[in-house]
Amino acid sequence: MAPRAYWKGSLKLSLVSCPVVLYPASTSVEKTRFHMINKETGNRLKQQMIDAETGDIVESDQKGRGYELKKGQYVEIEKEELEAVQIESNHTIEIDSFVPRDEIDKRYYNHPYYIAPDGKAAVDAFAVIRDAMKDEDRVALARIVLTNREHVMAIEPLGKGLLGTTLRYPYELRDEEDFFEDIKNPKITKDMIELAGHILQTKAAHFDPSKFKDEYENALKALVRRKASGKPIKVAEPEEKPDNVINLMDALKASLKGKPATKRRAHAPASRRAPARRTARKAHRSAARHRKAS
Repeated sequence: MAPRAYWKGSLKLSLVSCPVVLYPASTSVEKTRFHMINKETGNRLKQQMIDAETGDIVESDQKGRGYELKKGQYVEIEKEELEAVQIESNHTIEIDSFVPRDEIDKRYYNHPYYIAPDGKAAVDAFAVIRDAMKDEDRVALARIVLTNREHVMAIEPLGKGLLGTTLRYPYELRDEEDFFEDIKNPKITKDMIELAGHILQTKAAHFDPSKFKDEYENALKALVRRKASGKPIKVAEPEEKPDNVINLMDALKASLKGKPATKRRAHAPASRRAPARRTARKAHRSAARHRKAS
């Protein structure tokens, strides 16, 4: 049984229009979730809103929305004022243009949705739009209103249906230069790059999400089952991080052979080497004095 439609409306391409439905393409239902409970009674806790200054509990009829103009100063926005600027959905996915797939920066992709025809009468028009997009190998850019906000949506064929993915606006993306600017450009030898290239070739594969394993989720489920059955929980000791230095070229060569890289002992700090040198010099002076006395 198909899940309940998230949105219903029309997909419109110029004068061609057909009824469609949207279904969320992703879900977090299967993820393990925890509730806050009272450890003494085992009862679930209920959250309450507290006034940050007075510490008083705020009832639901006292709650409002405010925008922080500066630290601690808010301008209150009434519900009616907010509703006045909300975009009313016309329940239409309006296709504006078609762009080459590789021109869309992957950072803009946000939430995916399945788009299917709504009823038998919509199948013909839906198939025409879908198959025309397949032939042109382009992605449609359309506008849609979801939860009172207008979104840009990228639409492309997927099997018998369409995949629509909402796109982020430019102001929602951070500039990569803010994070990459300080990365140095070290001198890397051609041999190192070639070795790394060979390693990449040995690990070449095809995209297969069925091989993705959420180890943390599996561990959570196992923990809950074990705890619920009354079995003891053994806490693993944290692994010690190695502090030995590994030569990059040695690591590349070992990786290509499928063997662990040989670890080189890091040189001791000057403060640790100093006592050894002083002991050696002291022993040398003692030996010299002994020879002179003889």
